[in-house]
Amino acid sequence: MKYIDEFQDPELARRLLDDIHATVTRPWALMEVCGGQTHSIIRHGIDQLLPDEVELIHGPGCPVCVTPLEVIDKALEIASRPGVIFCSFGDMLRVPGTGRDLFQVRGEGGDVRVVYSPLDALRIARLHPDREVVFFGIGFETTAPPNAMTVHQARKLGIRNFSMLVSHVRVPPAIEAIMSSPSCRVQAFLAAGHVCSVMGVQEYPELAERFRVPIVVTGFEPLDILEGVRRAVRQLESGEHTVDNAYARAVRPEGNPAARAMLEDVFEVTDRAWRGIGVIPDSGWRLSPKYRDHDAEHRFSVEGIRTQEPAACRSGEVLQGLLKPHECEAFGTLCTPRTPLGATMVSSEGACAAYYLYRRLDMPTAAAREASPVV
Repeated sequence: MKYIDEFQDPELARRLLDDIHATVTRPWALMEVCGGQTHSIIRHGIDQLLPDEVELIHGPGCPVCVTPLEVIDKALEIASRPGVIFCSFGDMLRVPGTGRDLFQVRGEGGDVRVVYSPLDALRIARLHPDREVVFFGIGFETTAPPNAMTVHQARKLGIRNFSMLVSHVRVPPAIEAIMSSPSCRVQAFLAAGHVCSVMGVQEYPELAERFRVPIVVTGFEPLDILEGVRRAVRQLESGEHTVDNAYARAVRPEGNPAARAMLEDVFEVTDRAWRGIGVIPDSGWRLSPKYRDHDAEHRFSVEGIRTQEPAACRSGEVLQGLLKPHECEAFGTLCTPRTPLGATMVSSEGACAAYYLYRRLDMPTAAAREASPVV
């Protein structure tokens, strides 16, 4: 666990923590939506610096983790076909499908390449007009605009051998699904600042009002997260439930109009399956009819794949905030970064990977935390 003196501004961190400790009078459960926030929380021990009454629940905010097994198997099927160059960001290559992953496909002779931008895949398609080039387009609202722009460019330039396997998801419907669950314990949300920098905050007030939950837009640095927690706790203690932008240096209420216009042109909203969670209505994007010729799922006819998660993997419960990673029987034994059962152990933003990396193999008791000089 990091000591508070290692924060960028220890004095400000102390003031924020003092305010949280002085404000809280009863137990509250807050969910951070983004996997990047989860890693910052675990790396810096933020959850252990907070009062015992404030619990941070890890949400389904890792795009690699929520990509369904069915889509991974579709990627494996396409990447295995002769004449295909399959392009992906590196974090998808070790995500387990049914029996194998993209690294194994490459080891078996498949042309699987790591790229750093979807435009790299488009360039490869121009260099290899005799090959089918497929880009694996996953992620939340943050990665969707460059992927949309790439498909737009492919159509504009007439690059017909380029297609995209799309598995984009949207945050607001996920929040609605979490709050609608009978087992939900979440009382406030720390919304992902980078998502809101693209989409704005227009979809959140209705959710905050309907479910009576504060939603605080938060950044990713430790001080950002502490400020987000402080604002959320103040709302909870006063009985308020509004949308509060604690990341105004990066987020405007309207988001990024140019990016949103590109999304509306290239994609259309659709129901989307989330790994370990199930289908959430209107929670994803697919290519609109105008761009359907560049839809890899349609082009390669892989719509009918059906899969089943490993019985020992409880990543779905982790993604829903129902289980902490160390509470899974397979964590650190059957499931490790070298032998992952699920994407939450593979992804650089996965909660299981964070707990394993920072040796959070169990949760200390309140007495143990009091004995540790964290302030």
